Amino acid sequence: MSSERDREREQERAPALDPAPEPVLWEQRGHIGYIRLNRPEQLNAINRAMLDALGALIEQIGRQTRDIRVVVIEGAGRAFSAGADLKERQTMGSPEDIRQSIHRIKAVLTALEQLPQPTIAALSGLAFGGGLELALACDFRYAVRGVKLGLTEVGLGIIPGGGGTQRLPRLIGAARAKELILTARRITAEQAYELGLLSGVADDMALLHASISQLAAELLRAAPIAVYQAKLAINRGLDADLHTGMDVETAAYEVTIPTKDRQEALEAFRAKRAPHFTGE
Repeated sequence: MSSERDREREQERAPALDPAPEPVLWEQRGHIGYIRLNRPEQLNAINRAMLDALGALIEQIGRQTRDIRVVVIEGAGRAFSAGADLKERQTMGSPEDIRQSIHRIKAVLTALEQLPQPTIAALSGLAFGGGLELALACDFRYAVRGVKLGLTEVGLGIIPGGGGTQRLPRLIGAARAKELILTARRITAEQAYELGLLSGVADDMALLHASISQLAAELLRAAPIAVYQAKLAINRGLDADLHTGMDVETAAYEVTIPTKDRQEALEAFRAKRAPHFTGE
């Protein structure tokens, strides 16, 4: 009995265990939201918990278009993301488990791509496999000089399953995309910029953040609803013929006509002042 009581006292004296770190962190500064992949010890490898957290966060962001107007995604530590968590994949007991995992990452990255708000990926360290596919689902990608990138899945006996075989060719052309994907080649940020995969390359993280902040500031000066509709028209038009794309553009333009921001722009022009857009 005394030994049982001693164990109880020891448990009372023992410090509480720290909670497991969140796999995805969120911070909002003004109208800019910052998503941080937060598994630095695993090079931000994407596991189920990270996907679930990222998917839930993306859903919330999509409902807050007046308050959140630009989204930046980065990785904690020395990597953006090394891709899928291969240790977790080893625990998947059946092909169906793997299919469900691929379906989930495809769904989350598609939701990211379809966010109304412009999205910017800030790449540091490395971005391989699903990590690069995550970046490809963003509207803009910036990287620190020397960062390594690649869709390396064929070297693991699989292919990109998070949209890489579709988004990369649309971004840099089919021949160049095939060369990178079929060889599992890893390239530097400088090479990626030359291919058109990146919007910019910076010498260090401070300059990278400065470049992203400058782009975000430009995006925030524009009318939010107009930005969202222009993004929608571009994305949907890419998957359509020119005639259909024109119809998509017309429908998107119609959304902007009754907005207060359109009237504000006209009044600001007449008064020779900068417009103040509210996303209405």
